[in-house]
Amino acid sequence: MKTVEQEQVASAELGLPPGVQAALGELVNAAKDGLLALSVGVGLGVLSTLMEEEVDEVVGPKGRQDRDRRAVRHGHTGGEVTLGGRRVGVTRPRVRSVDGEEVELETYAHFADRDPLTRVVLEQMLAGVSTRRFERTREPVGEDVLAAERSASKSAVSRAFVARTGEHLKALMARSLADTRLAALMLDGIDLKGRCCVVALGVSTDGVKVPLGLWDGSTENKTITVALLTDLVQRGLDVDQGVLMVLDGGKALRAAVNEVFGDVPVQRCVRHKERNVLDHLPERDRPAVKHKLRSAWAQDDHRLALNALQQLAGELDHHHPGAAASLREGLEETLTLTRLGIIGNLRTTLQSTNAIESMISILRRTSRNVKRWQNGDMCLRWTAAGMLEAEQQFRKIIGYSDLAKLALAVERELAARRSPTTTTTPKQDATLVNA
Repeated sequence: MKTVEQEQVASAELGLPPGVQAALGELVNAAKDGLLALSVGVGLGVLSTLMEEEVDEVVGPKGRQDRDRRAVRHGHTGGEVTLGGRRVGVTRPRVRSVDGEEVELETYAHFADRDPLTRVVLEQMLAGVSTRRFERTREPVGEDVLAAERSASKSAVSRAFVARTGEHLKALMARSLADTRLAALMLDGIDLKGRCCVVALGVSTDGVKVPLGLWDGSTENKTITVALLTDLVQRGLDVDQGVLMVLDGGKALRAAVNEVFGDVPVQRCVRHKERNVLDHLPERDRPAVKHKLRSAWAQDDHRLALNALQQLAGELDHHHPGAAASLREGLEETLTLTRLGIIGNLRTTLQSTNAIESMISILRRTSRNVKRWQNGDMCLRWTAAGMLEAEQQFRKIIGYSDLAKLALAVERELAARRSPTTTTTPKQDATLVNA
């Protein structure tokens, strides 16, 4: 009060009107809560002025008769605007047409929009803020505003998040893929404490990573993977021109790809294959076998790489038959990129499922506060929100400049498989690859 009185005395000495003096006193009080609280106090005052000015534009100046008037003032009523992740009560003017219908004020409609509120809630929740702690994450905006705020409780925040993630799920699953030209497509499953979502990530011919879709089920099985791939096709995804499938080696994923896409080139993840083989070995033998595996996969000549892996499997047969069997299972598909003539950074990038696993790691981080997955809808909403969050962080894949060469090589191989009698000379192959 002492500060207010001093400010009012100073204002009076300047000859300011009493109304202005009172407003300055309120701003001084707001300043005690910080600069943001002061700005909020000023902003709410400006909002009130803007609404009154819009009323003058719609109705006409107050106190003047106008026979052509199409609307009239209808007093004031309570309203709410979105401010810093909360709903704040304001007093807004009302306007009615001469026919008695309510006229919406554009200024109020803009600031009353709930979308900024749900956007703040979504960003906070995906950043790891729980519904219980949401209220503590917001900036101070003044005691008067805090006393009148709404939509900051745990249940209100939860409802806003459910609504927003539901919109994201619909947007992701409704994306048209008709204009998406893929060079590679990756599939993987994410376990959600008793439930499973299979997700699909595409790599366009420009090197851009594109979240394509997801499907919910109890496990990473063939049925839900077929449903996911079928949905992608129905949304316009064209794989007839040739797409390289990159899989971790799961039999269910491989069977689903065969059923929906047919006989397409598949690159098995070498990191998964390496892990599977080494798990069959004692610790003392792992470094040497790991070195031989990586040396073989680094070969640019397909024949030499295949011979090296087959020789290693033969060496493992006697003392570690389980490791040998694991290596032989799907061995040739670990060299698909080498067989297609892809070398360098692009082969290193697409030899593994690191790209989709990176996206899944973001999904896990955004949903780390979820303790219990209630139903499939919840799994899909959180996963879709995490995929779109990951999309904002995506960069072009390393080696993207060679993706056109990959697309041509896959297309050439598919054409050869469909027409076994058609052969090309090495010179023709080089022309197609370098086109």
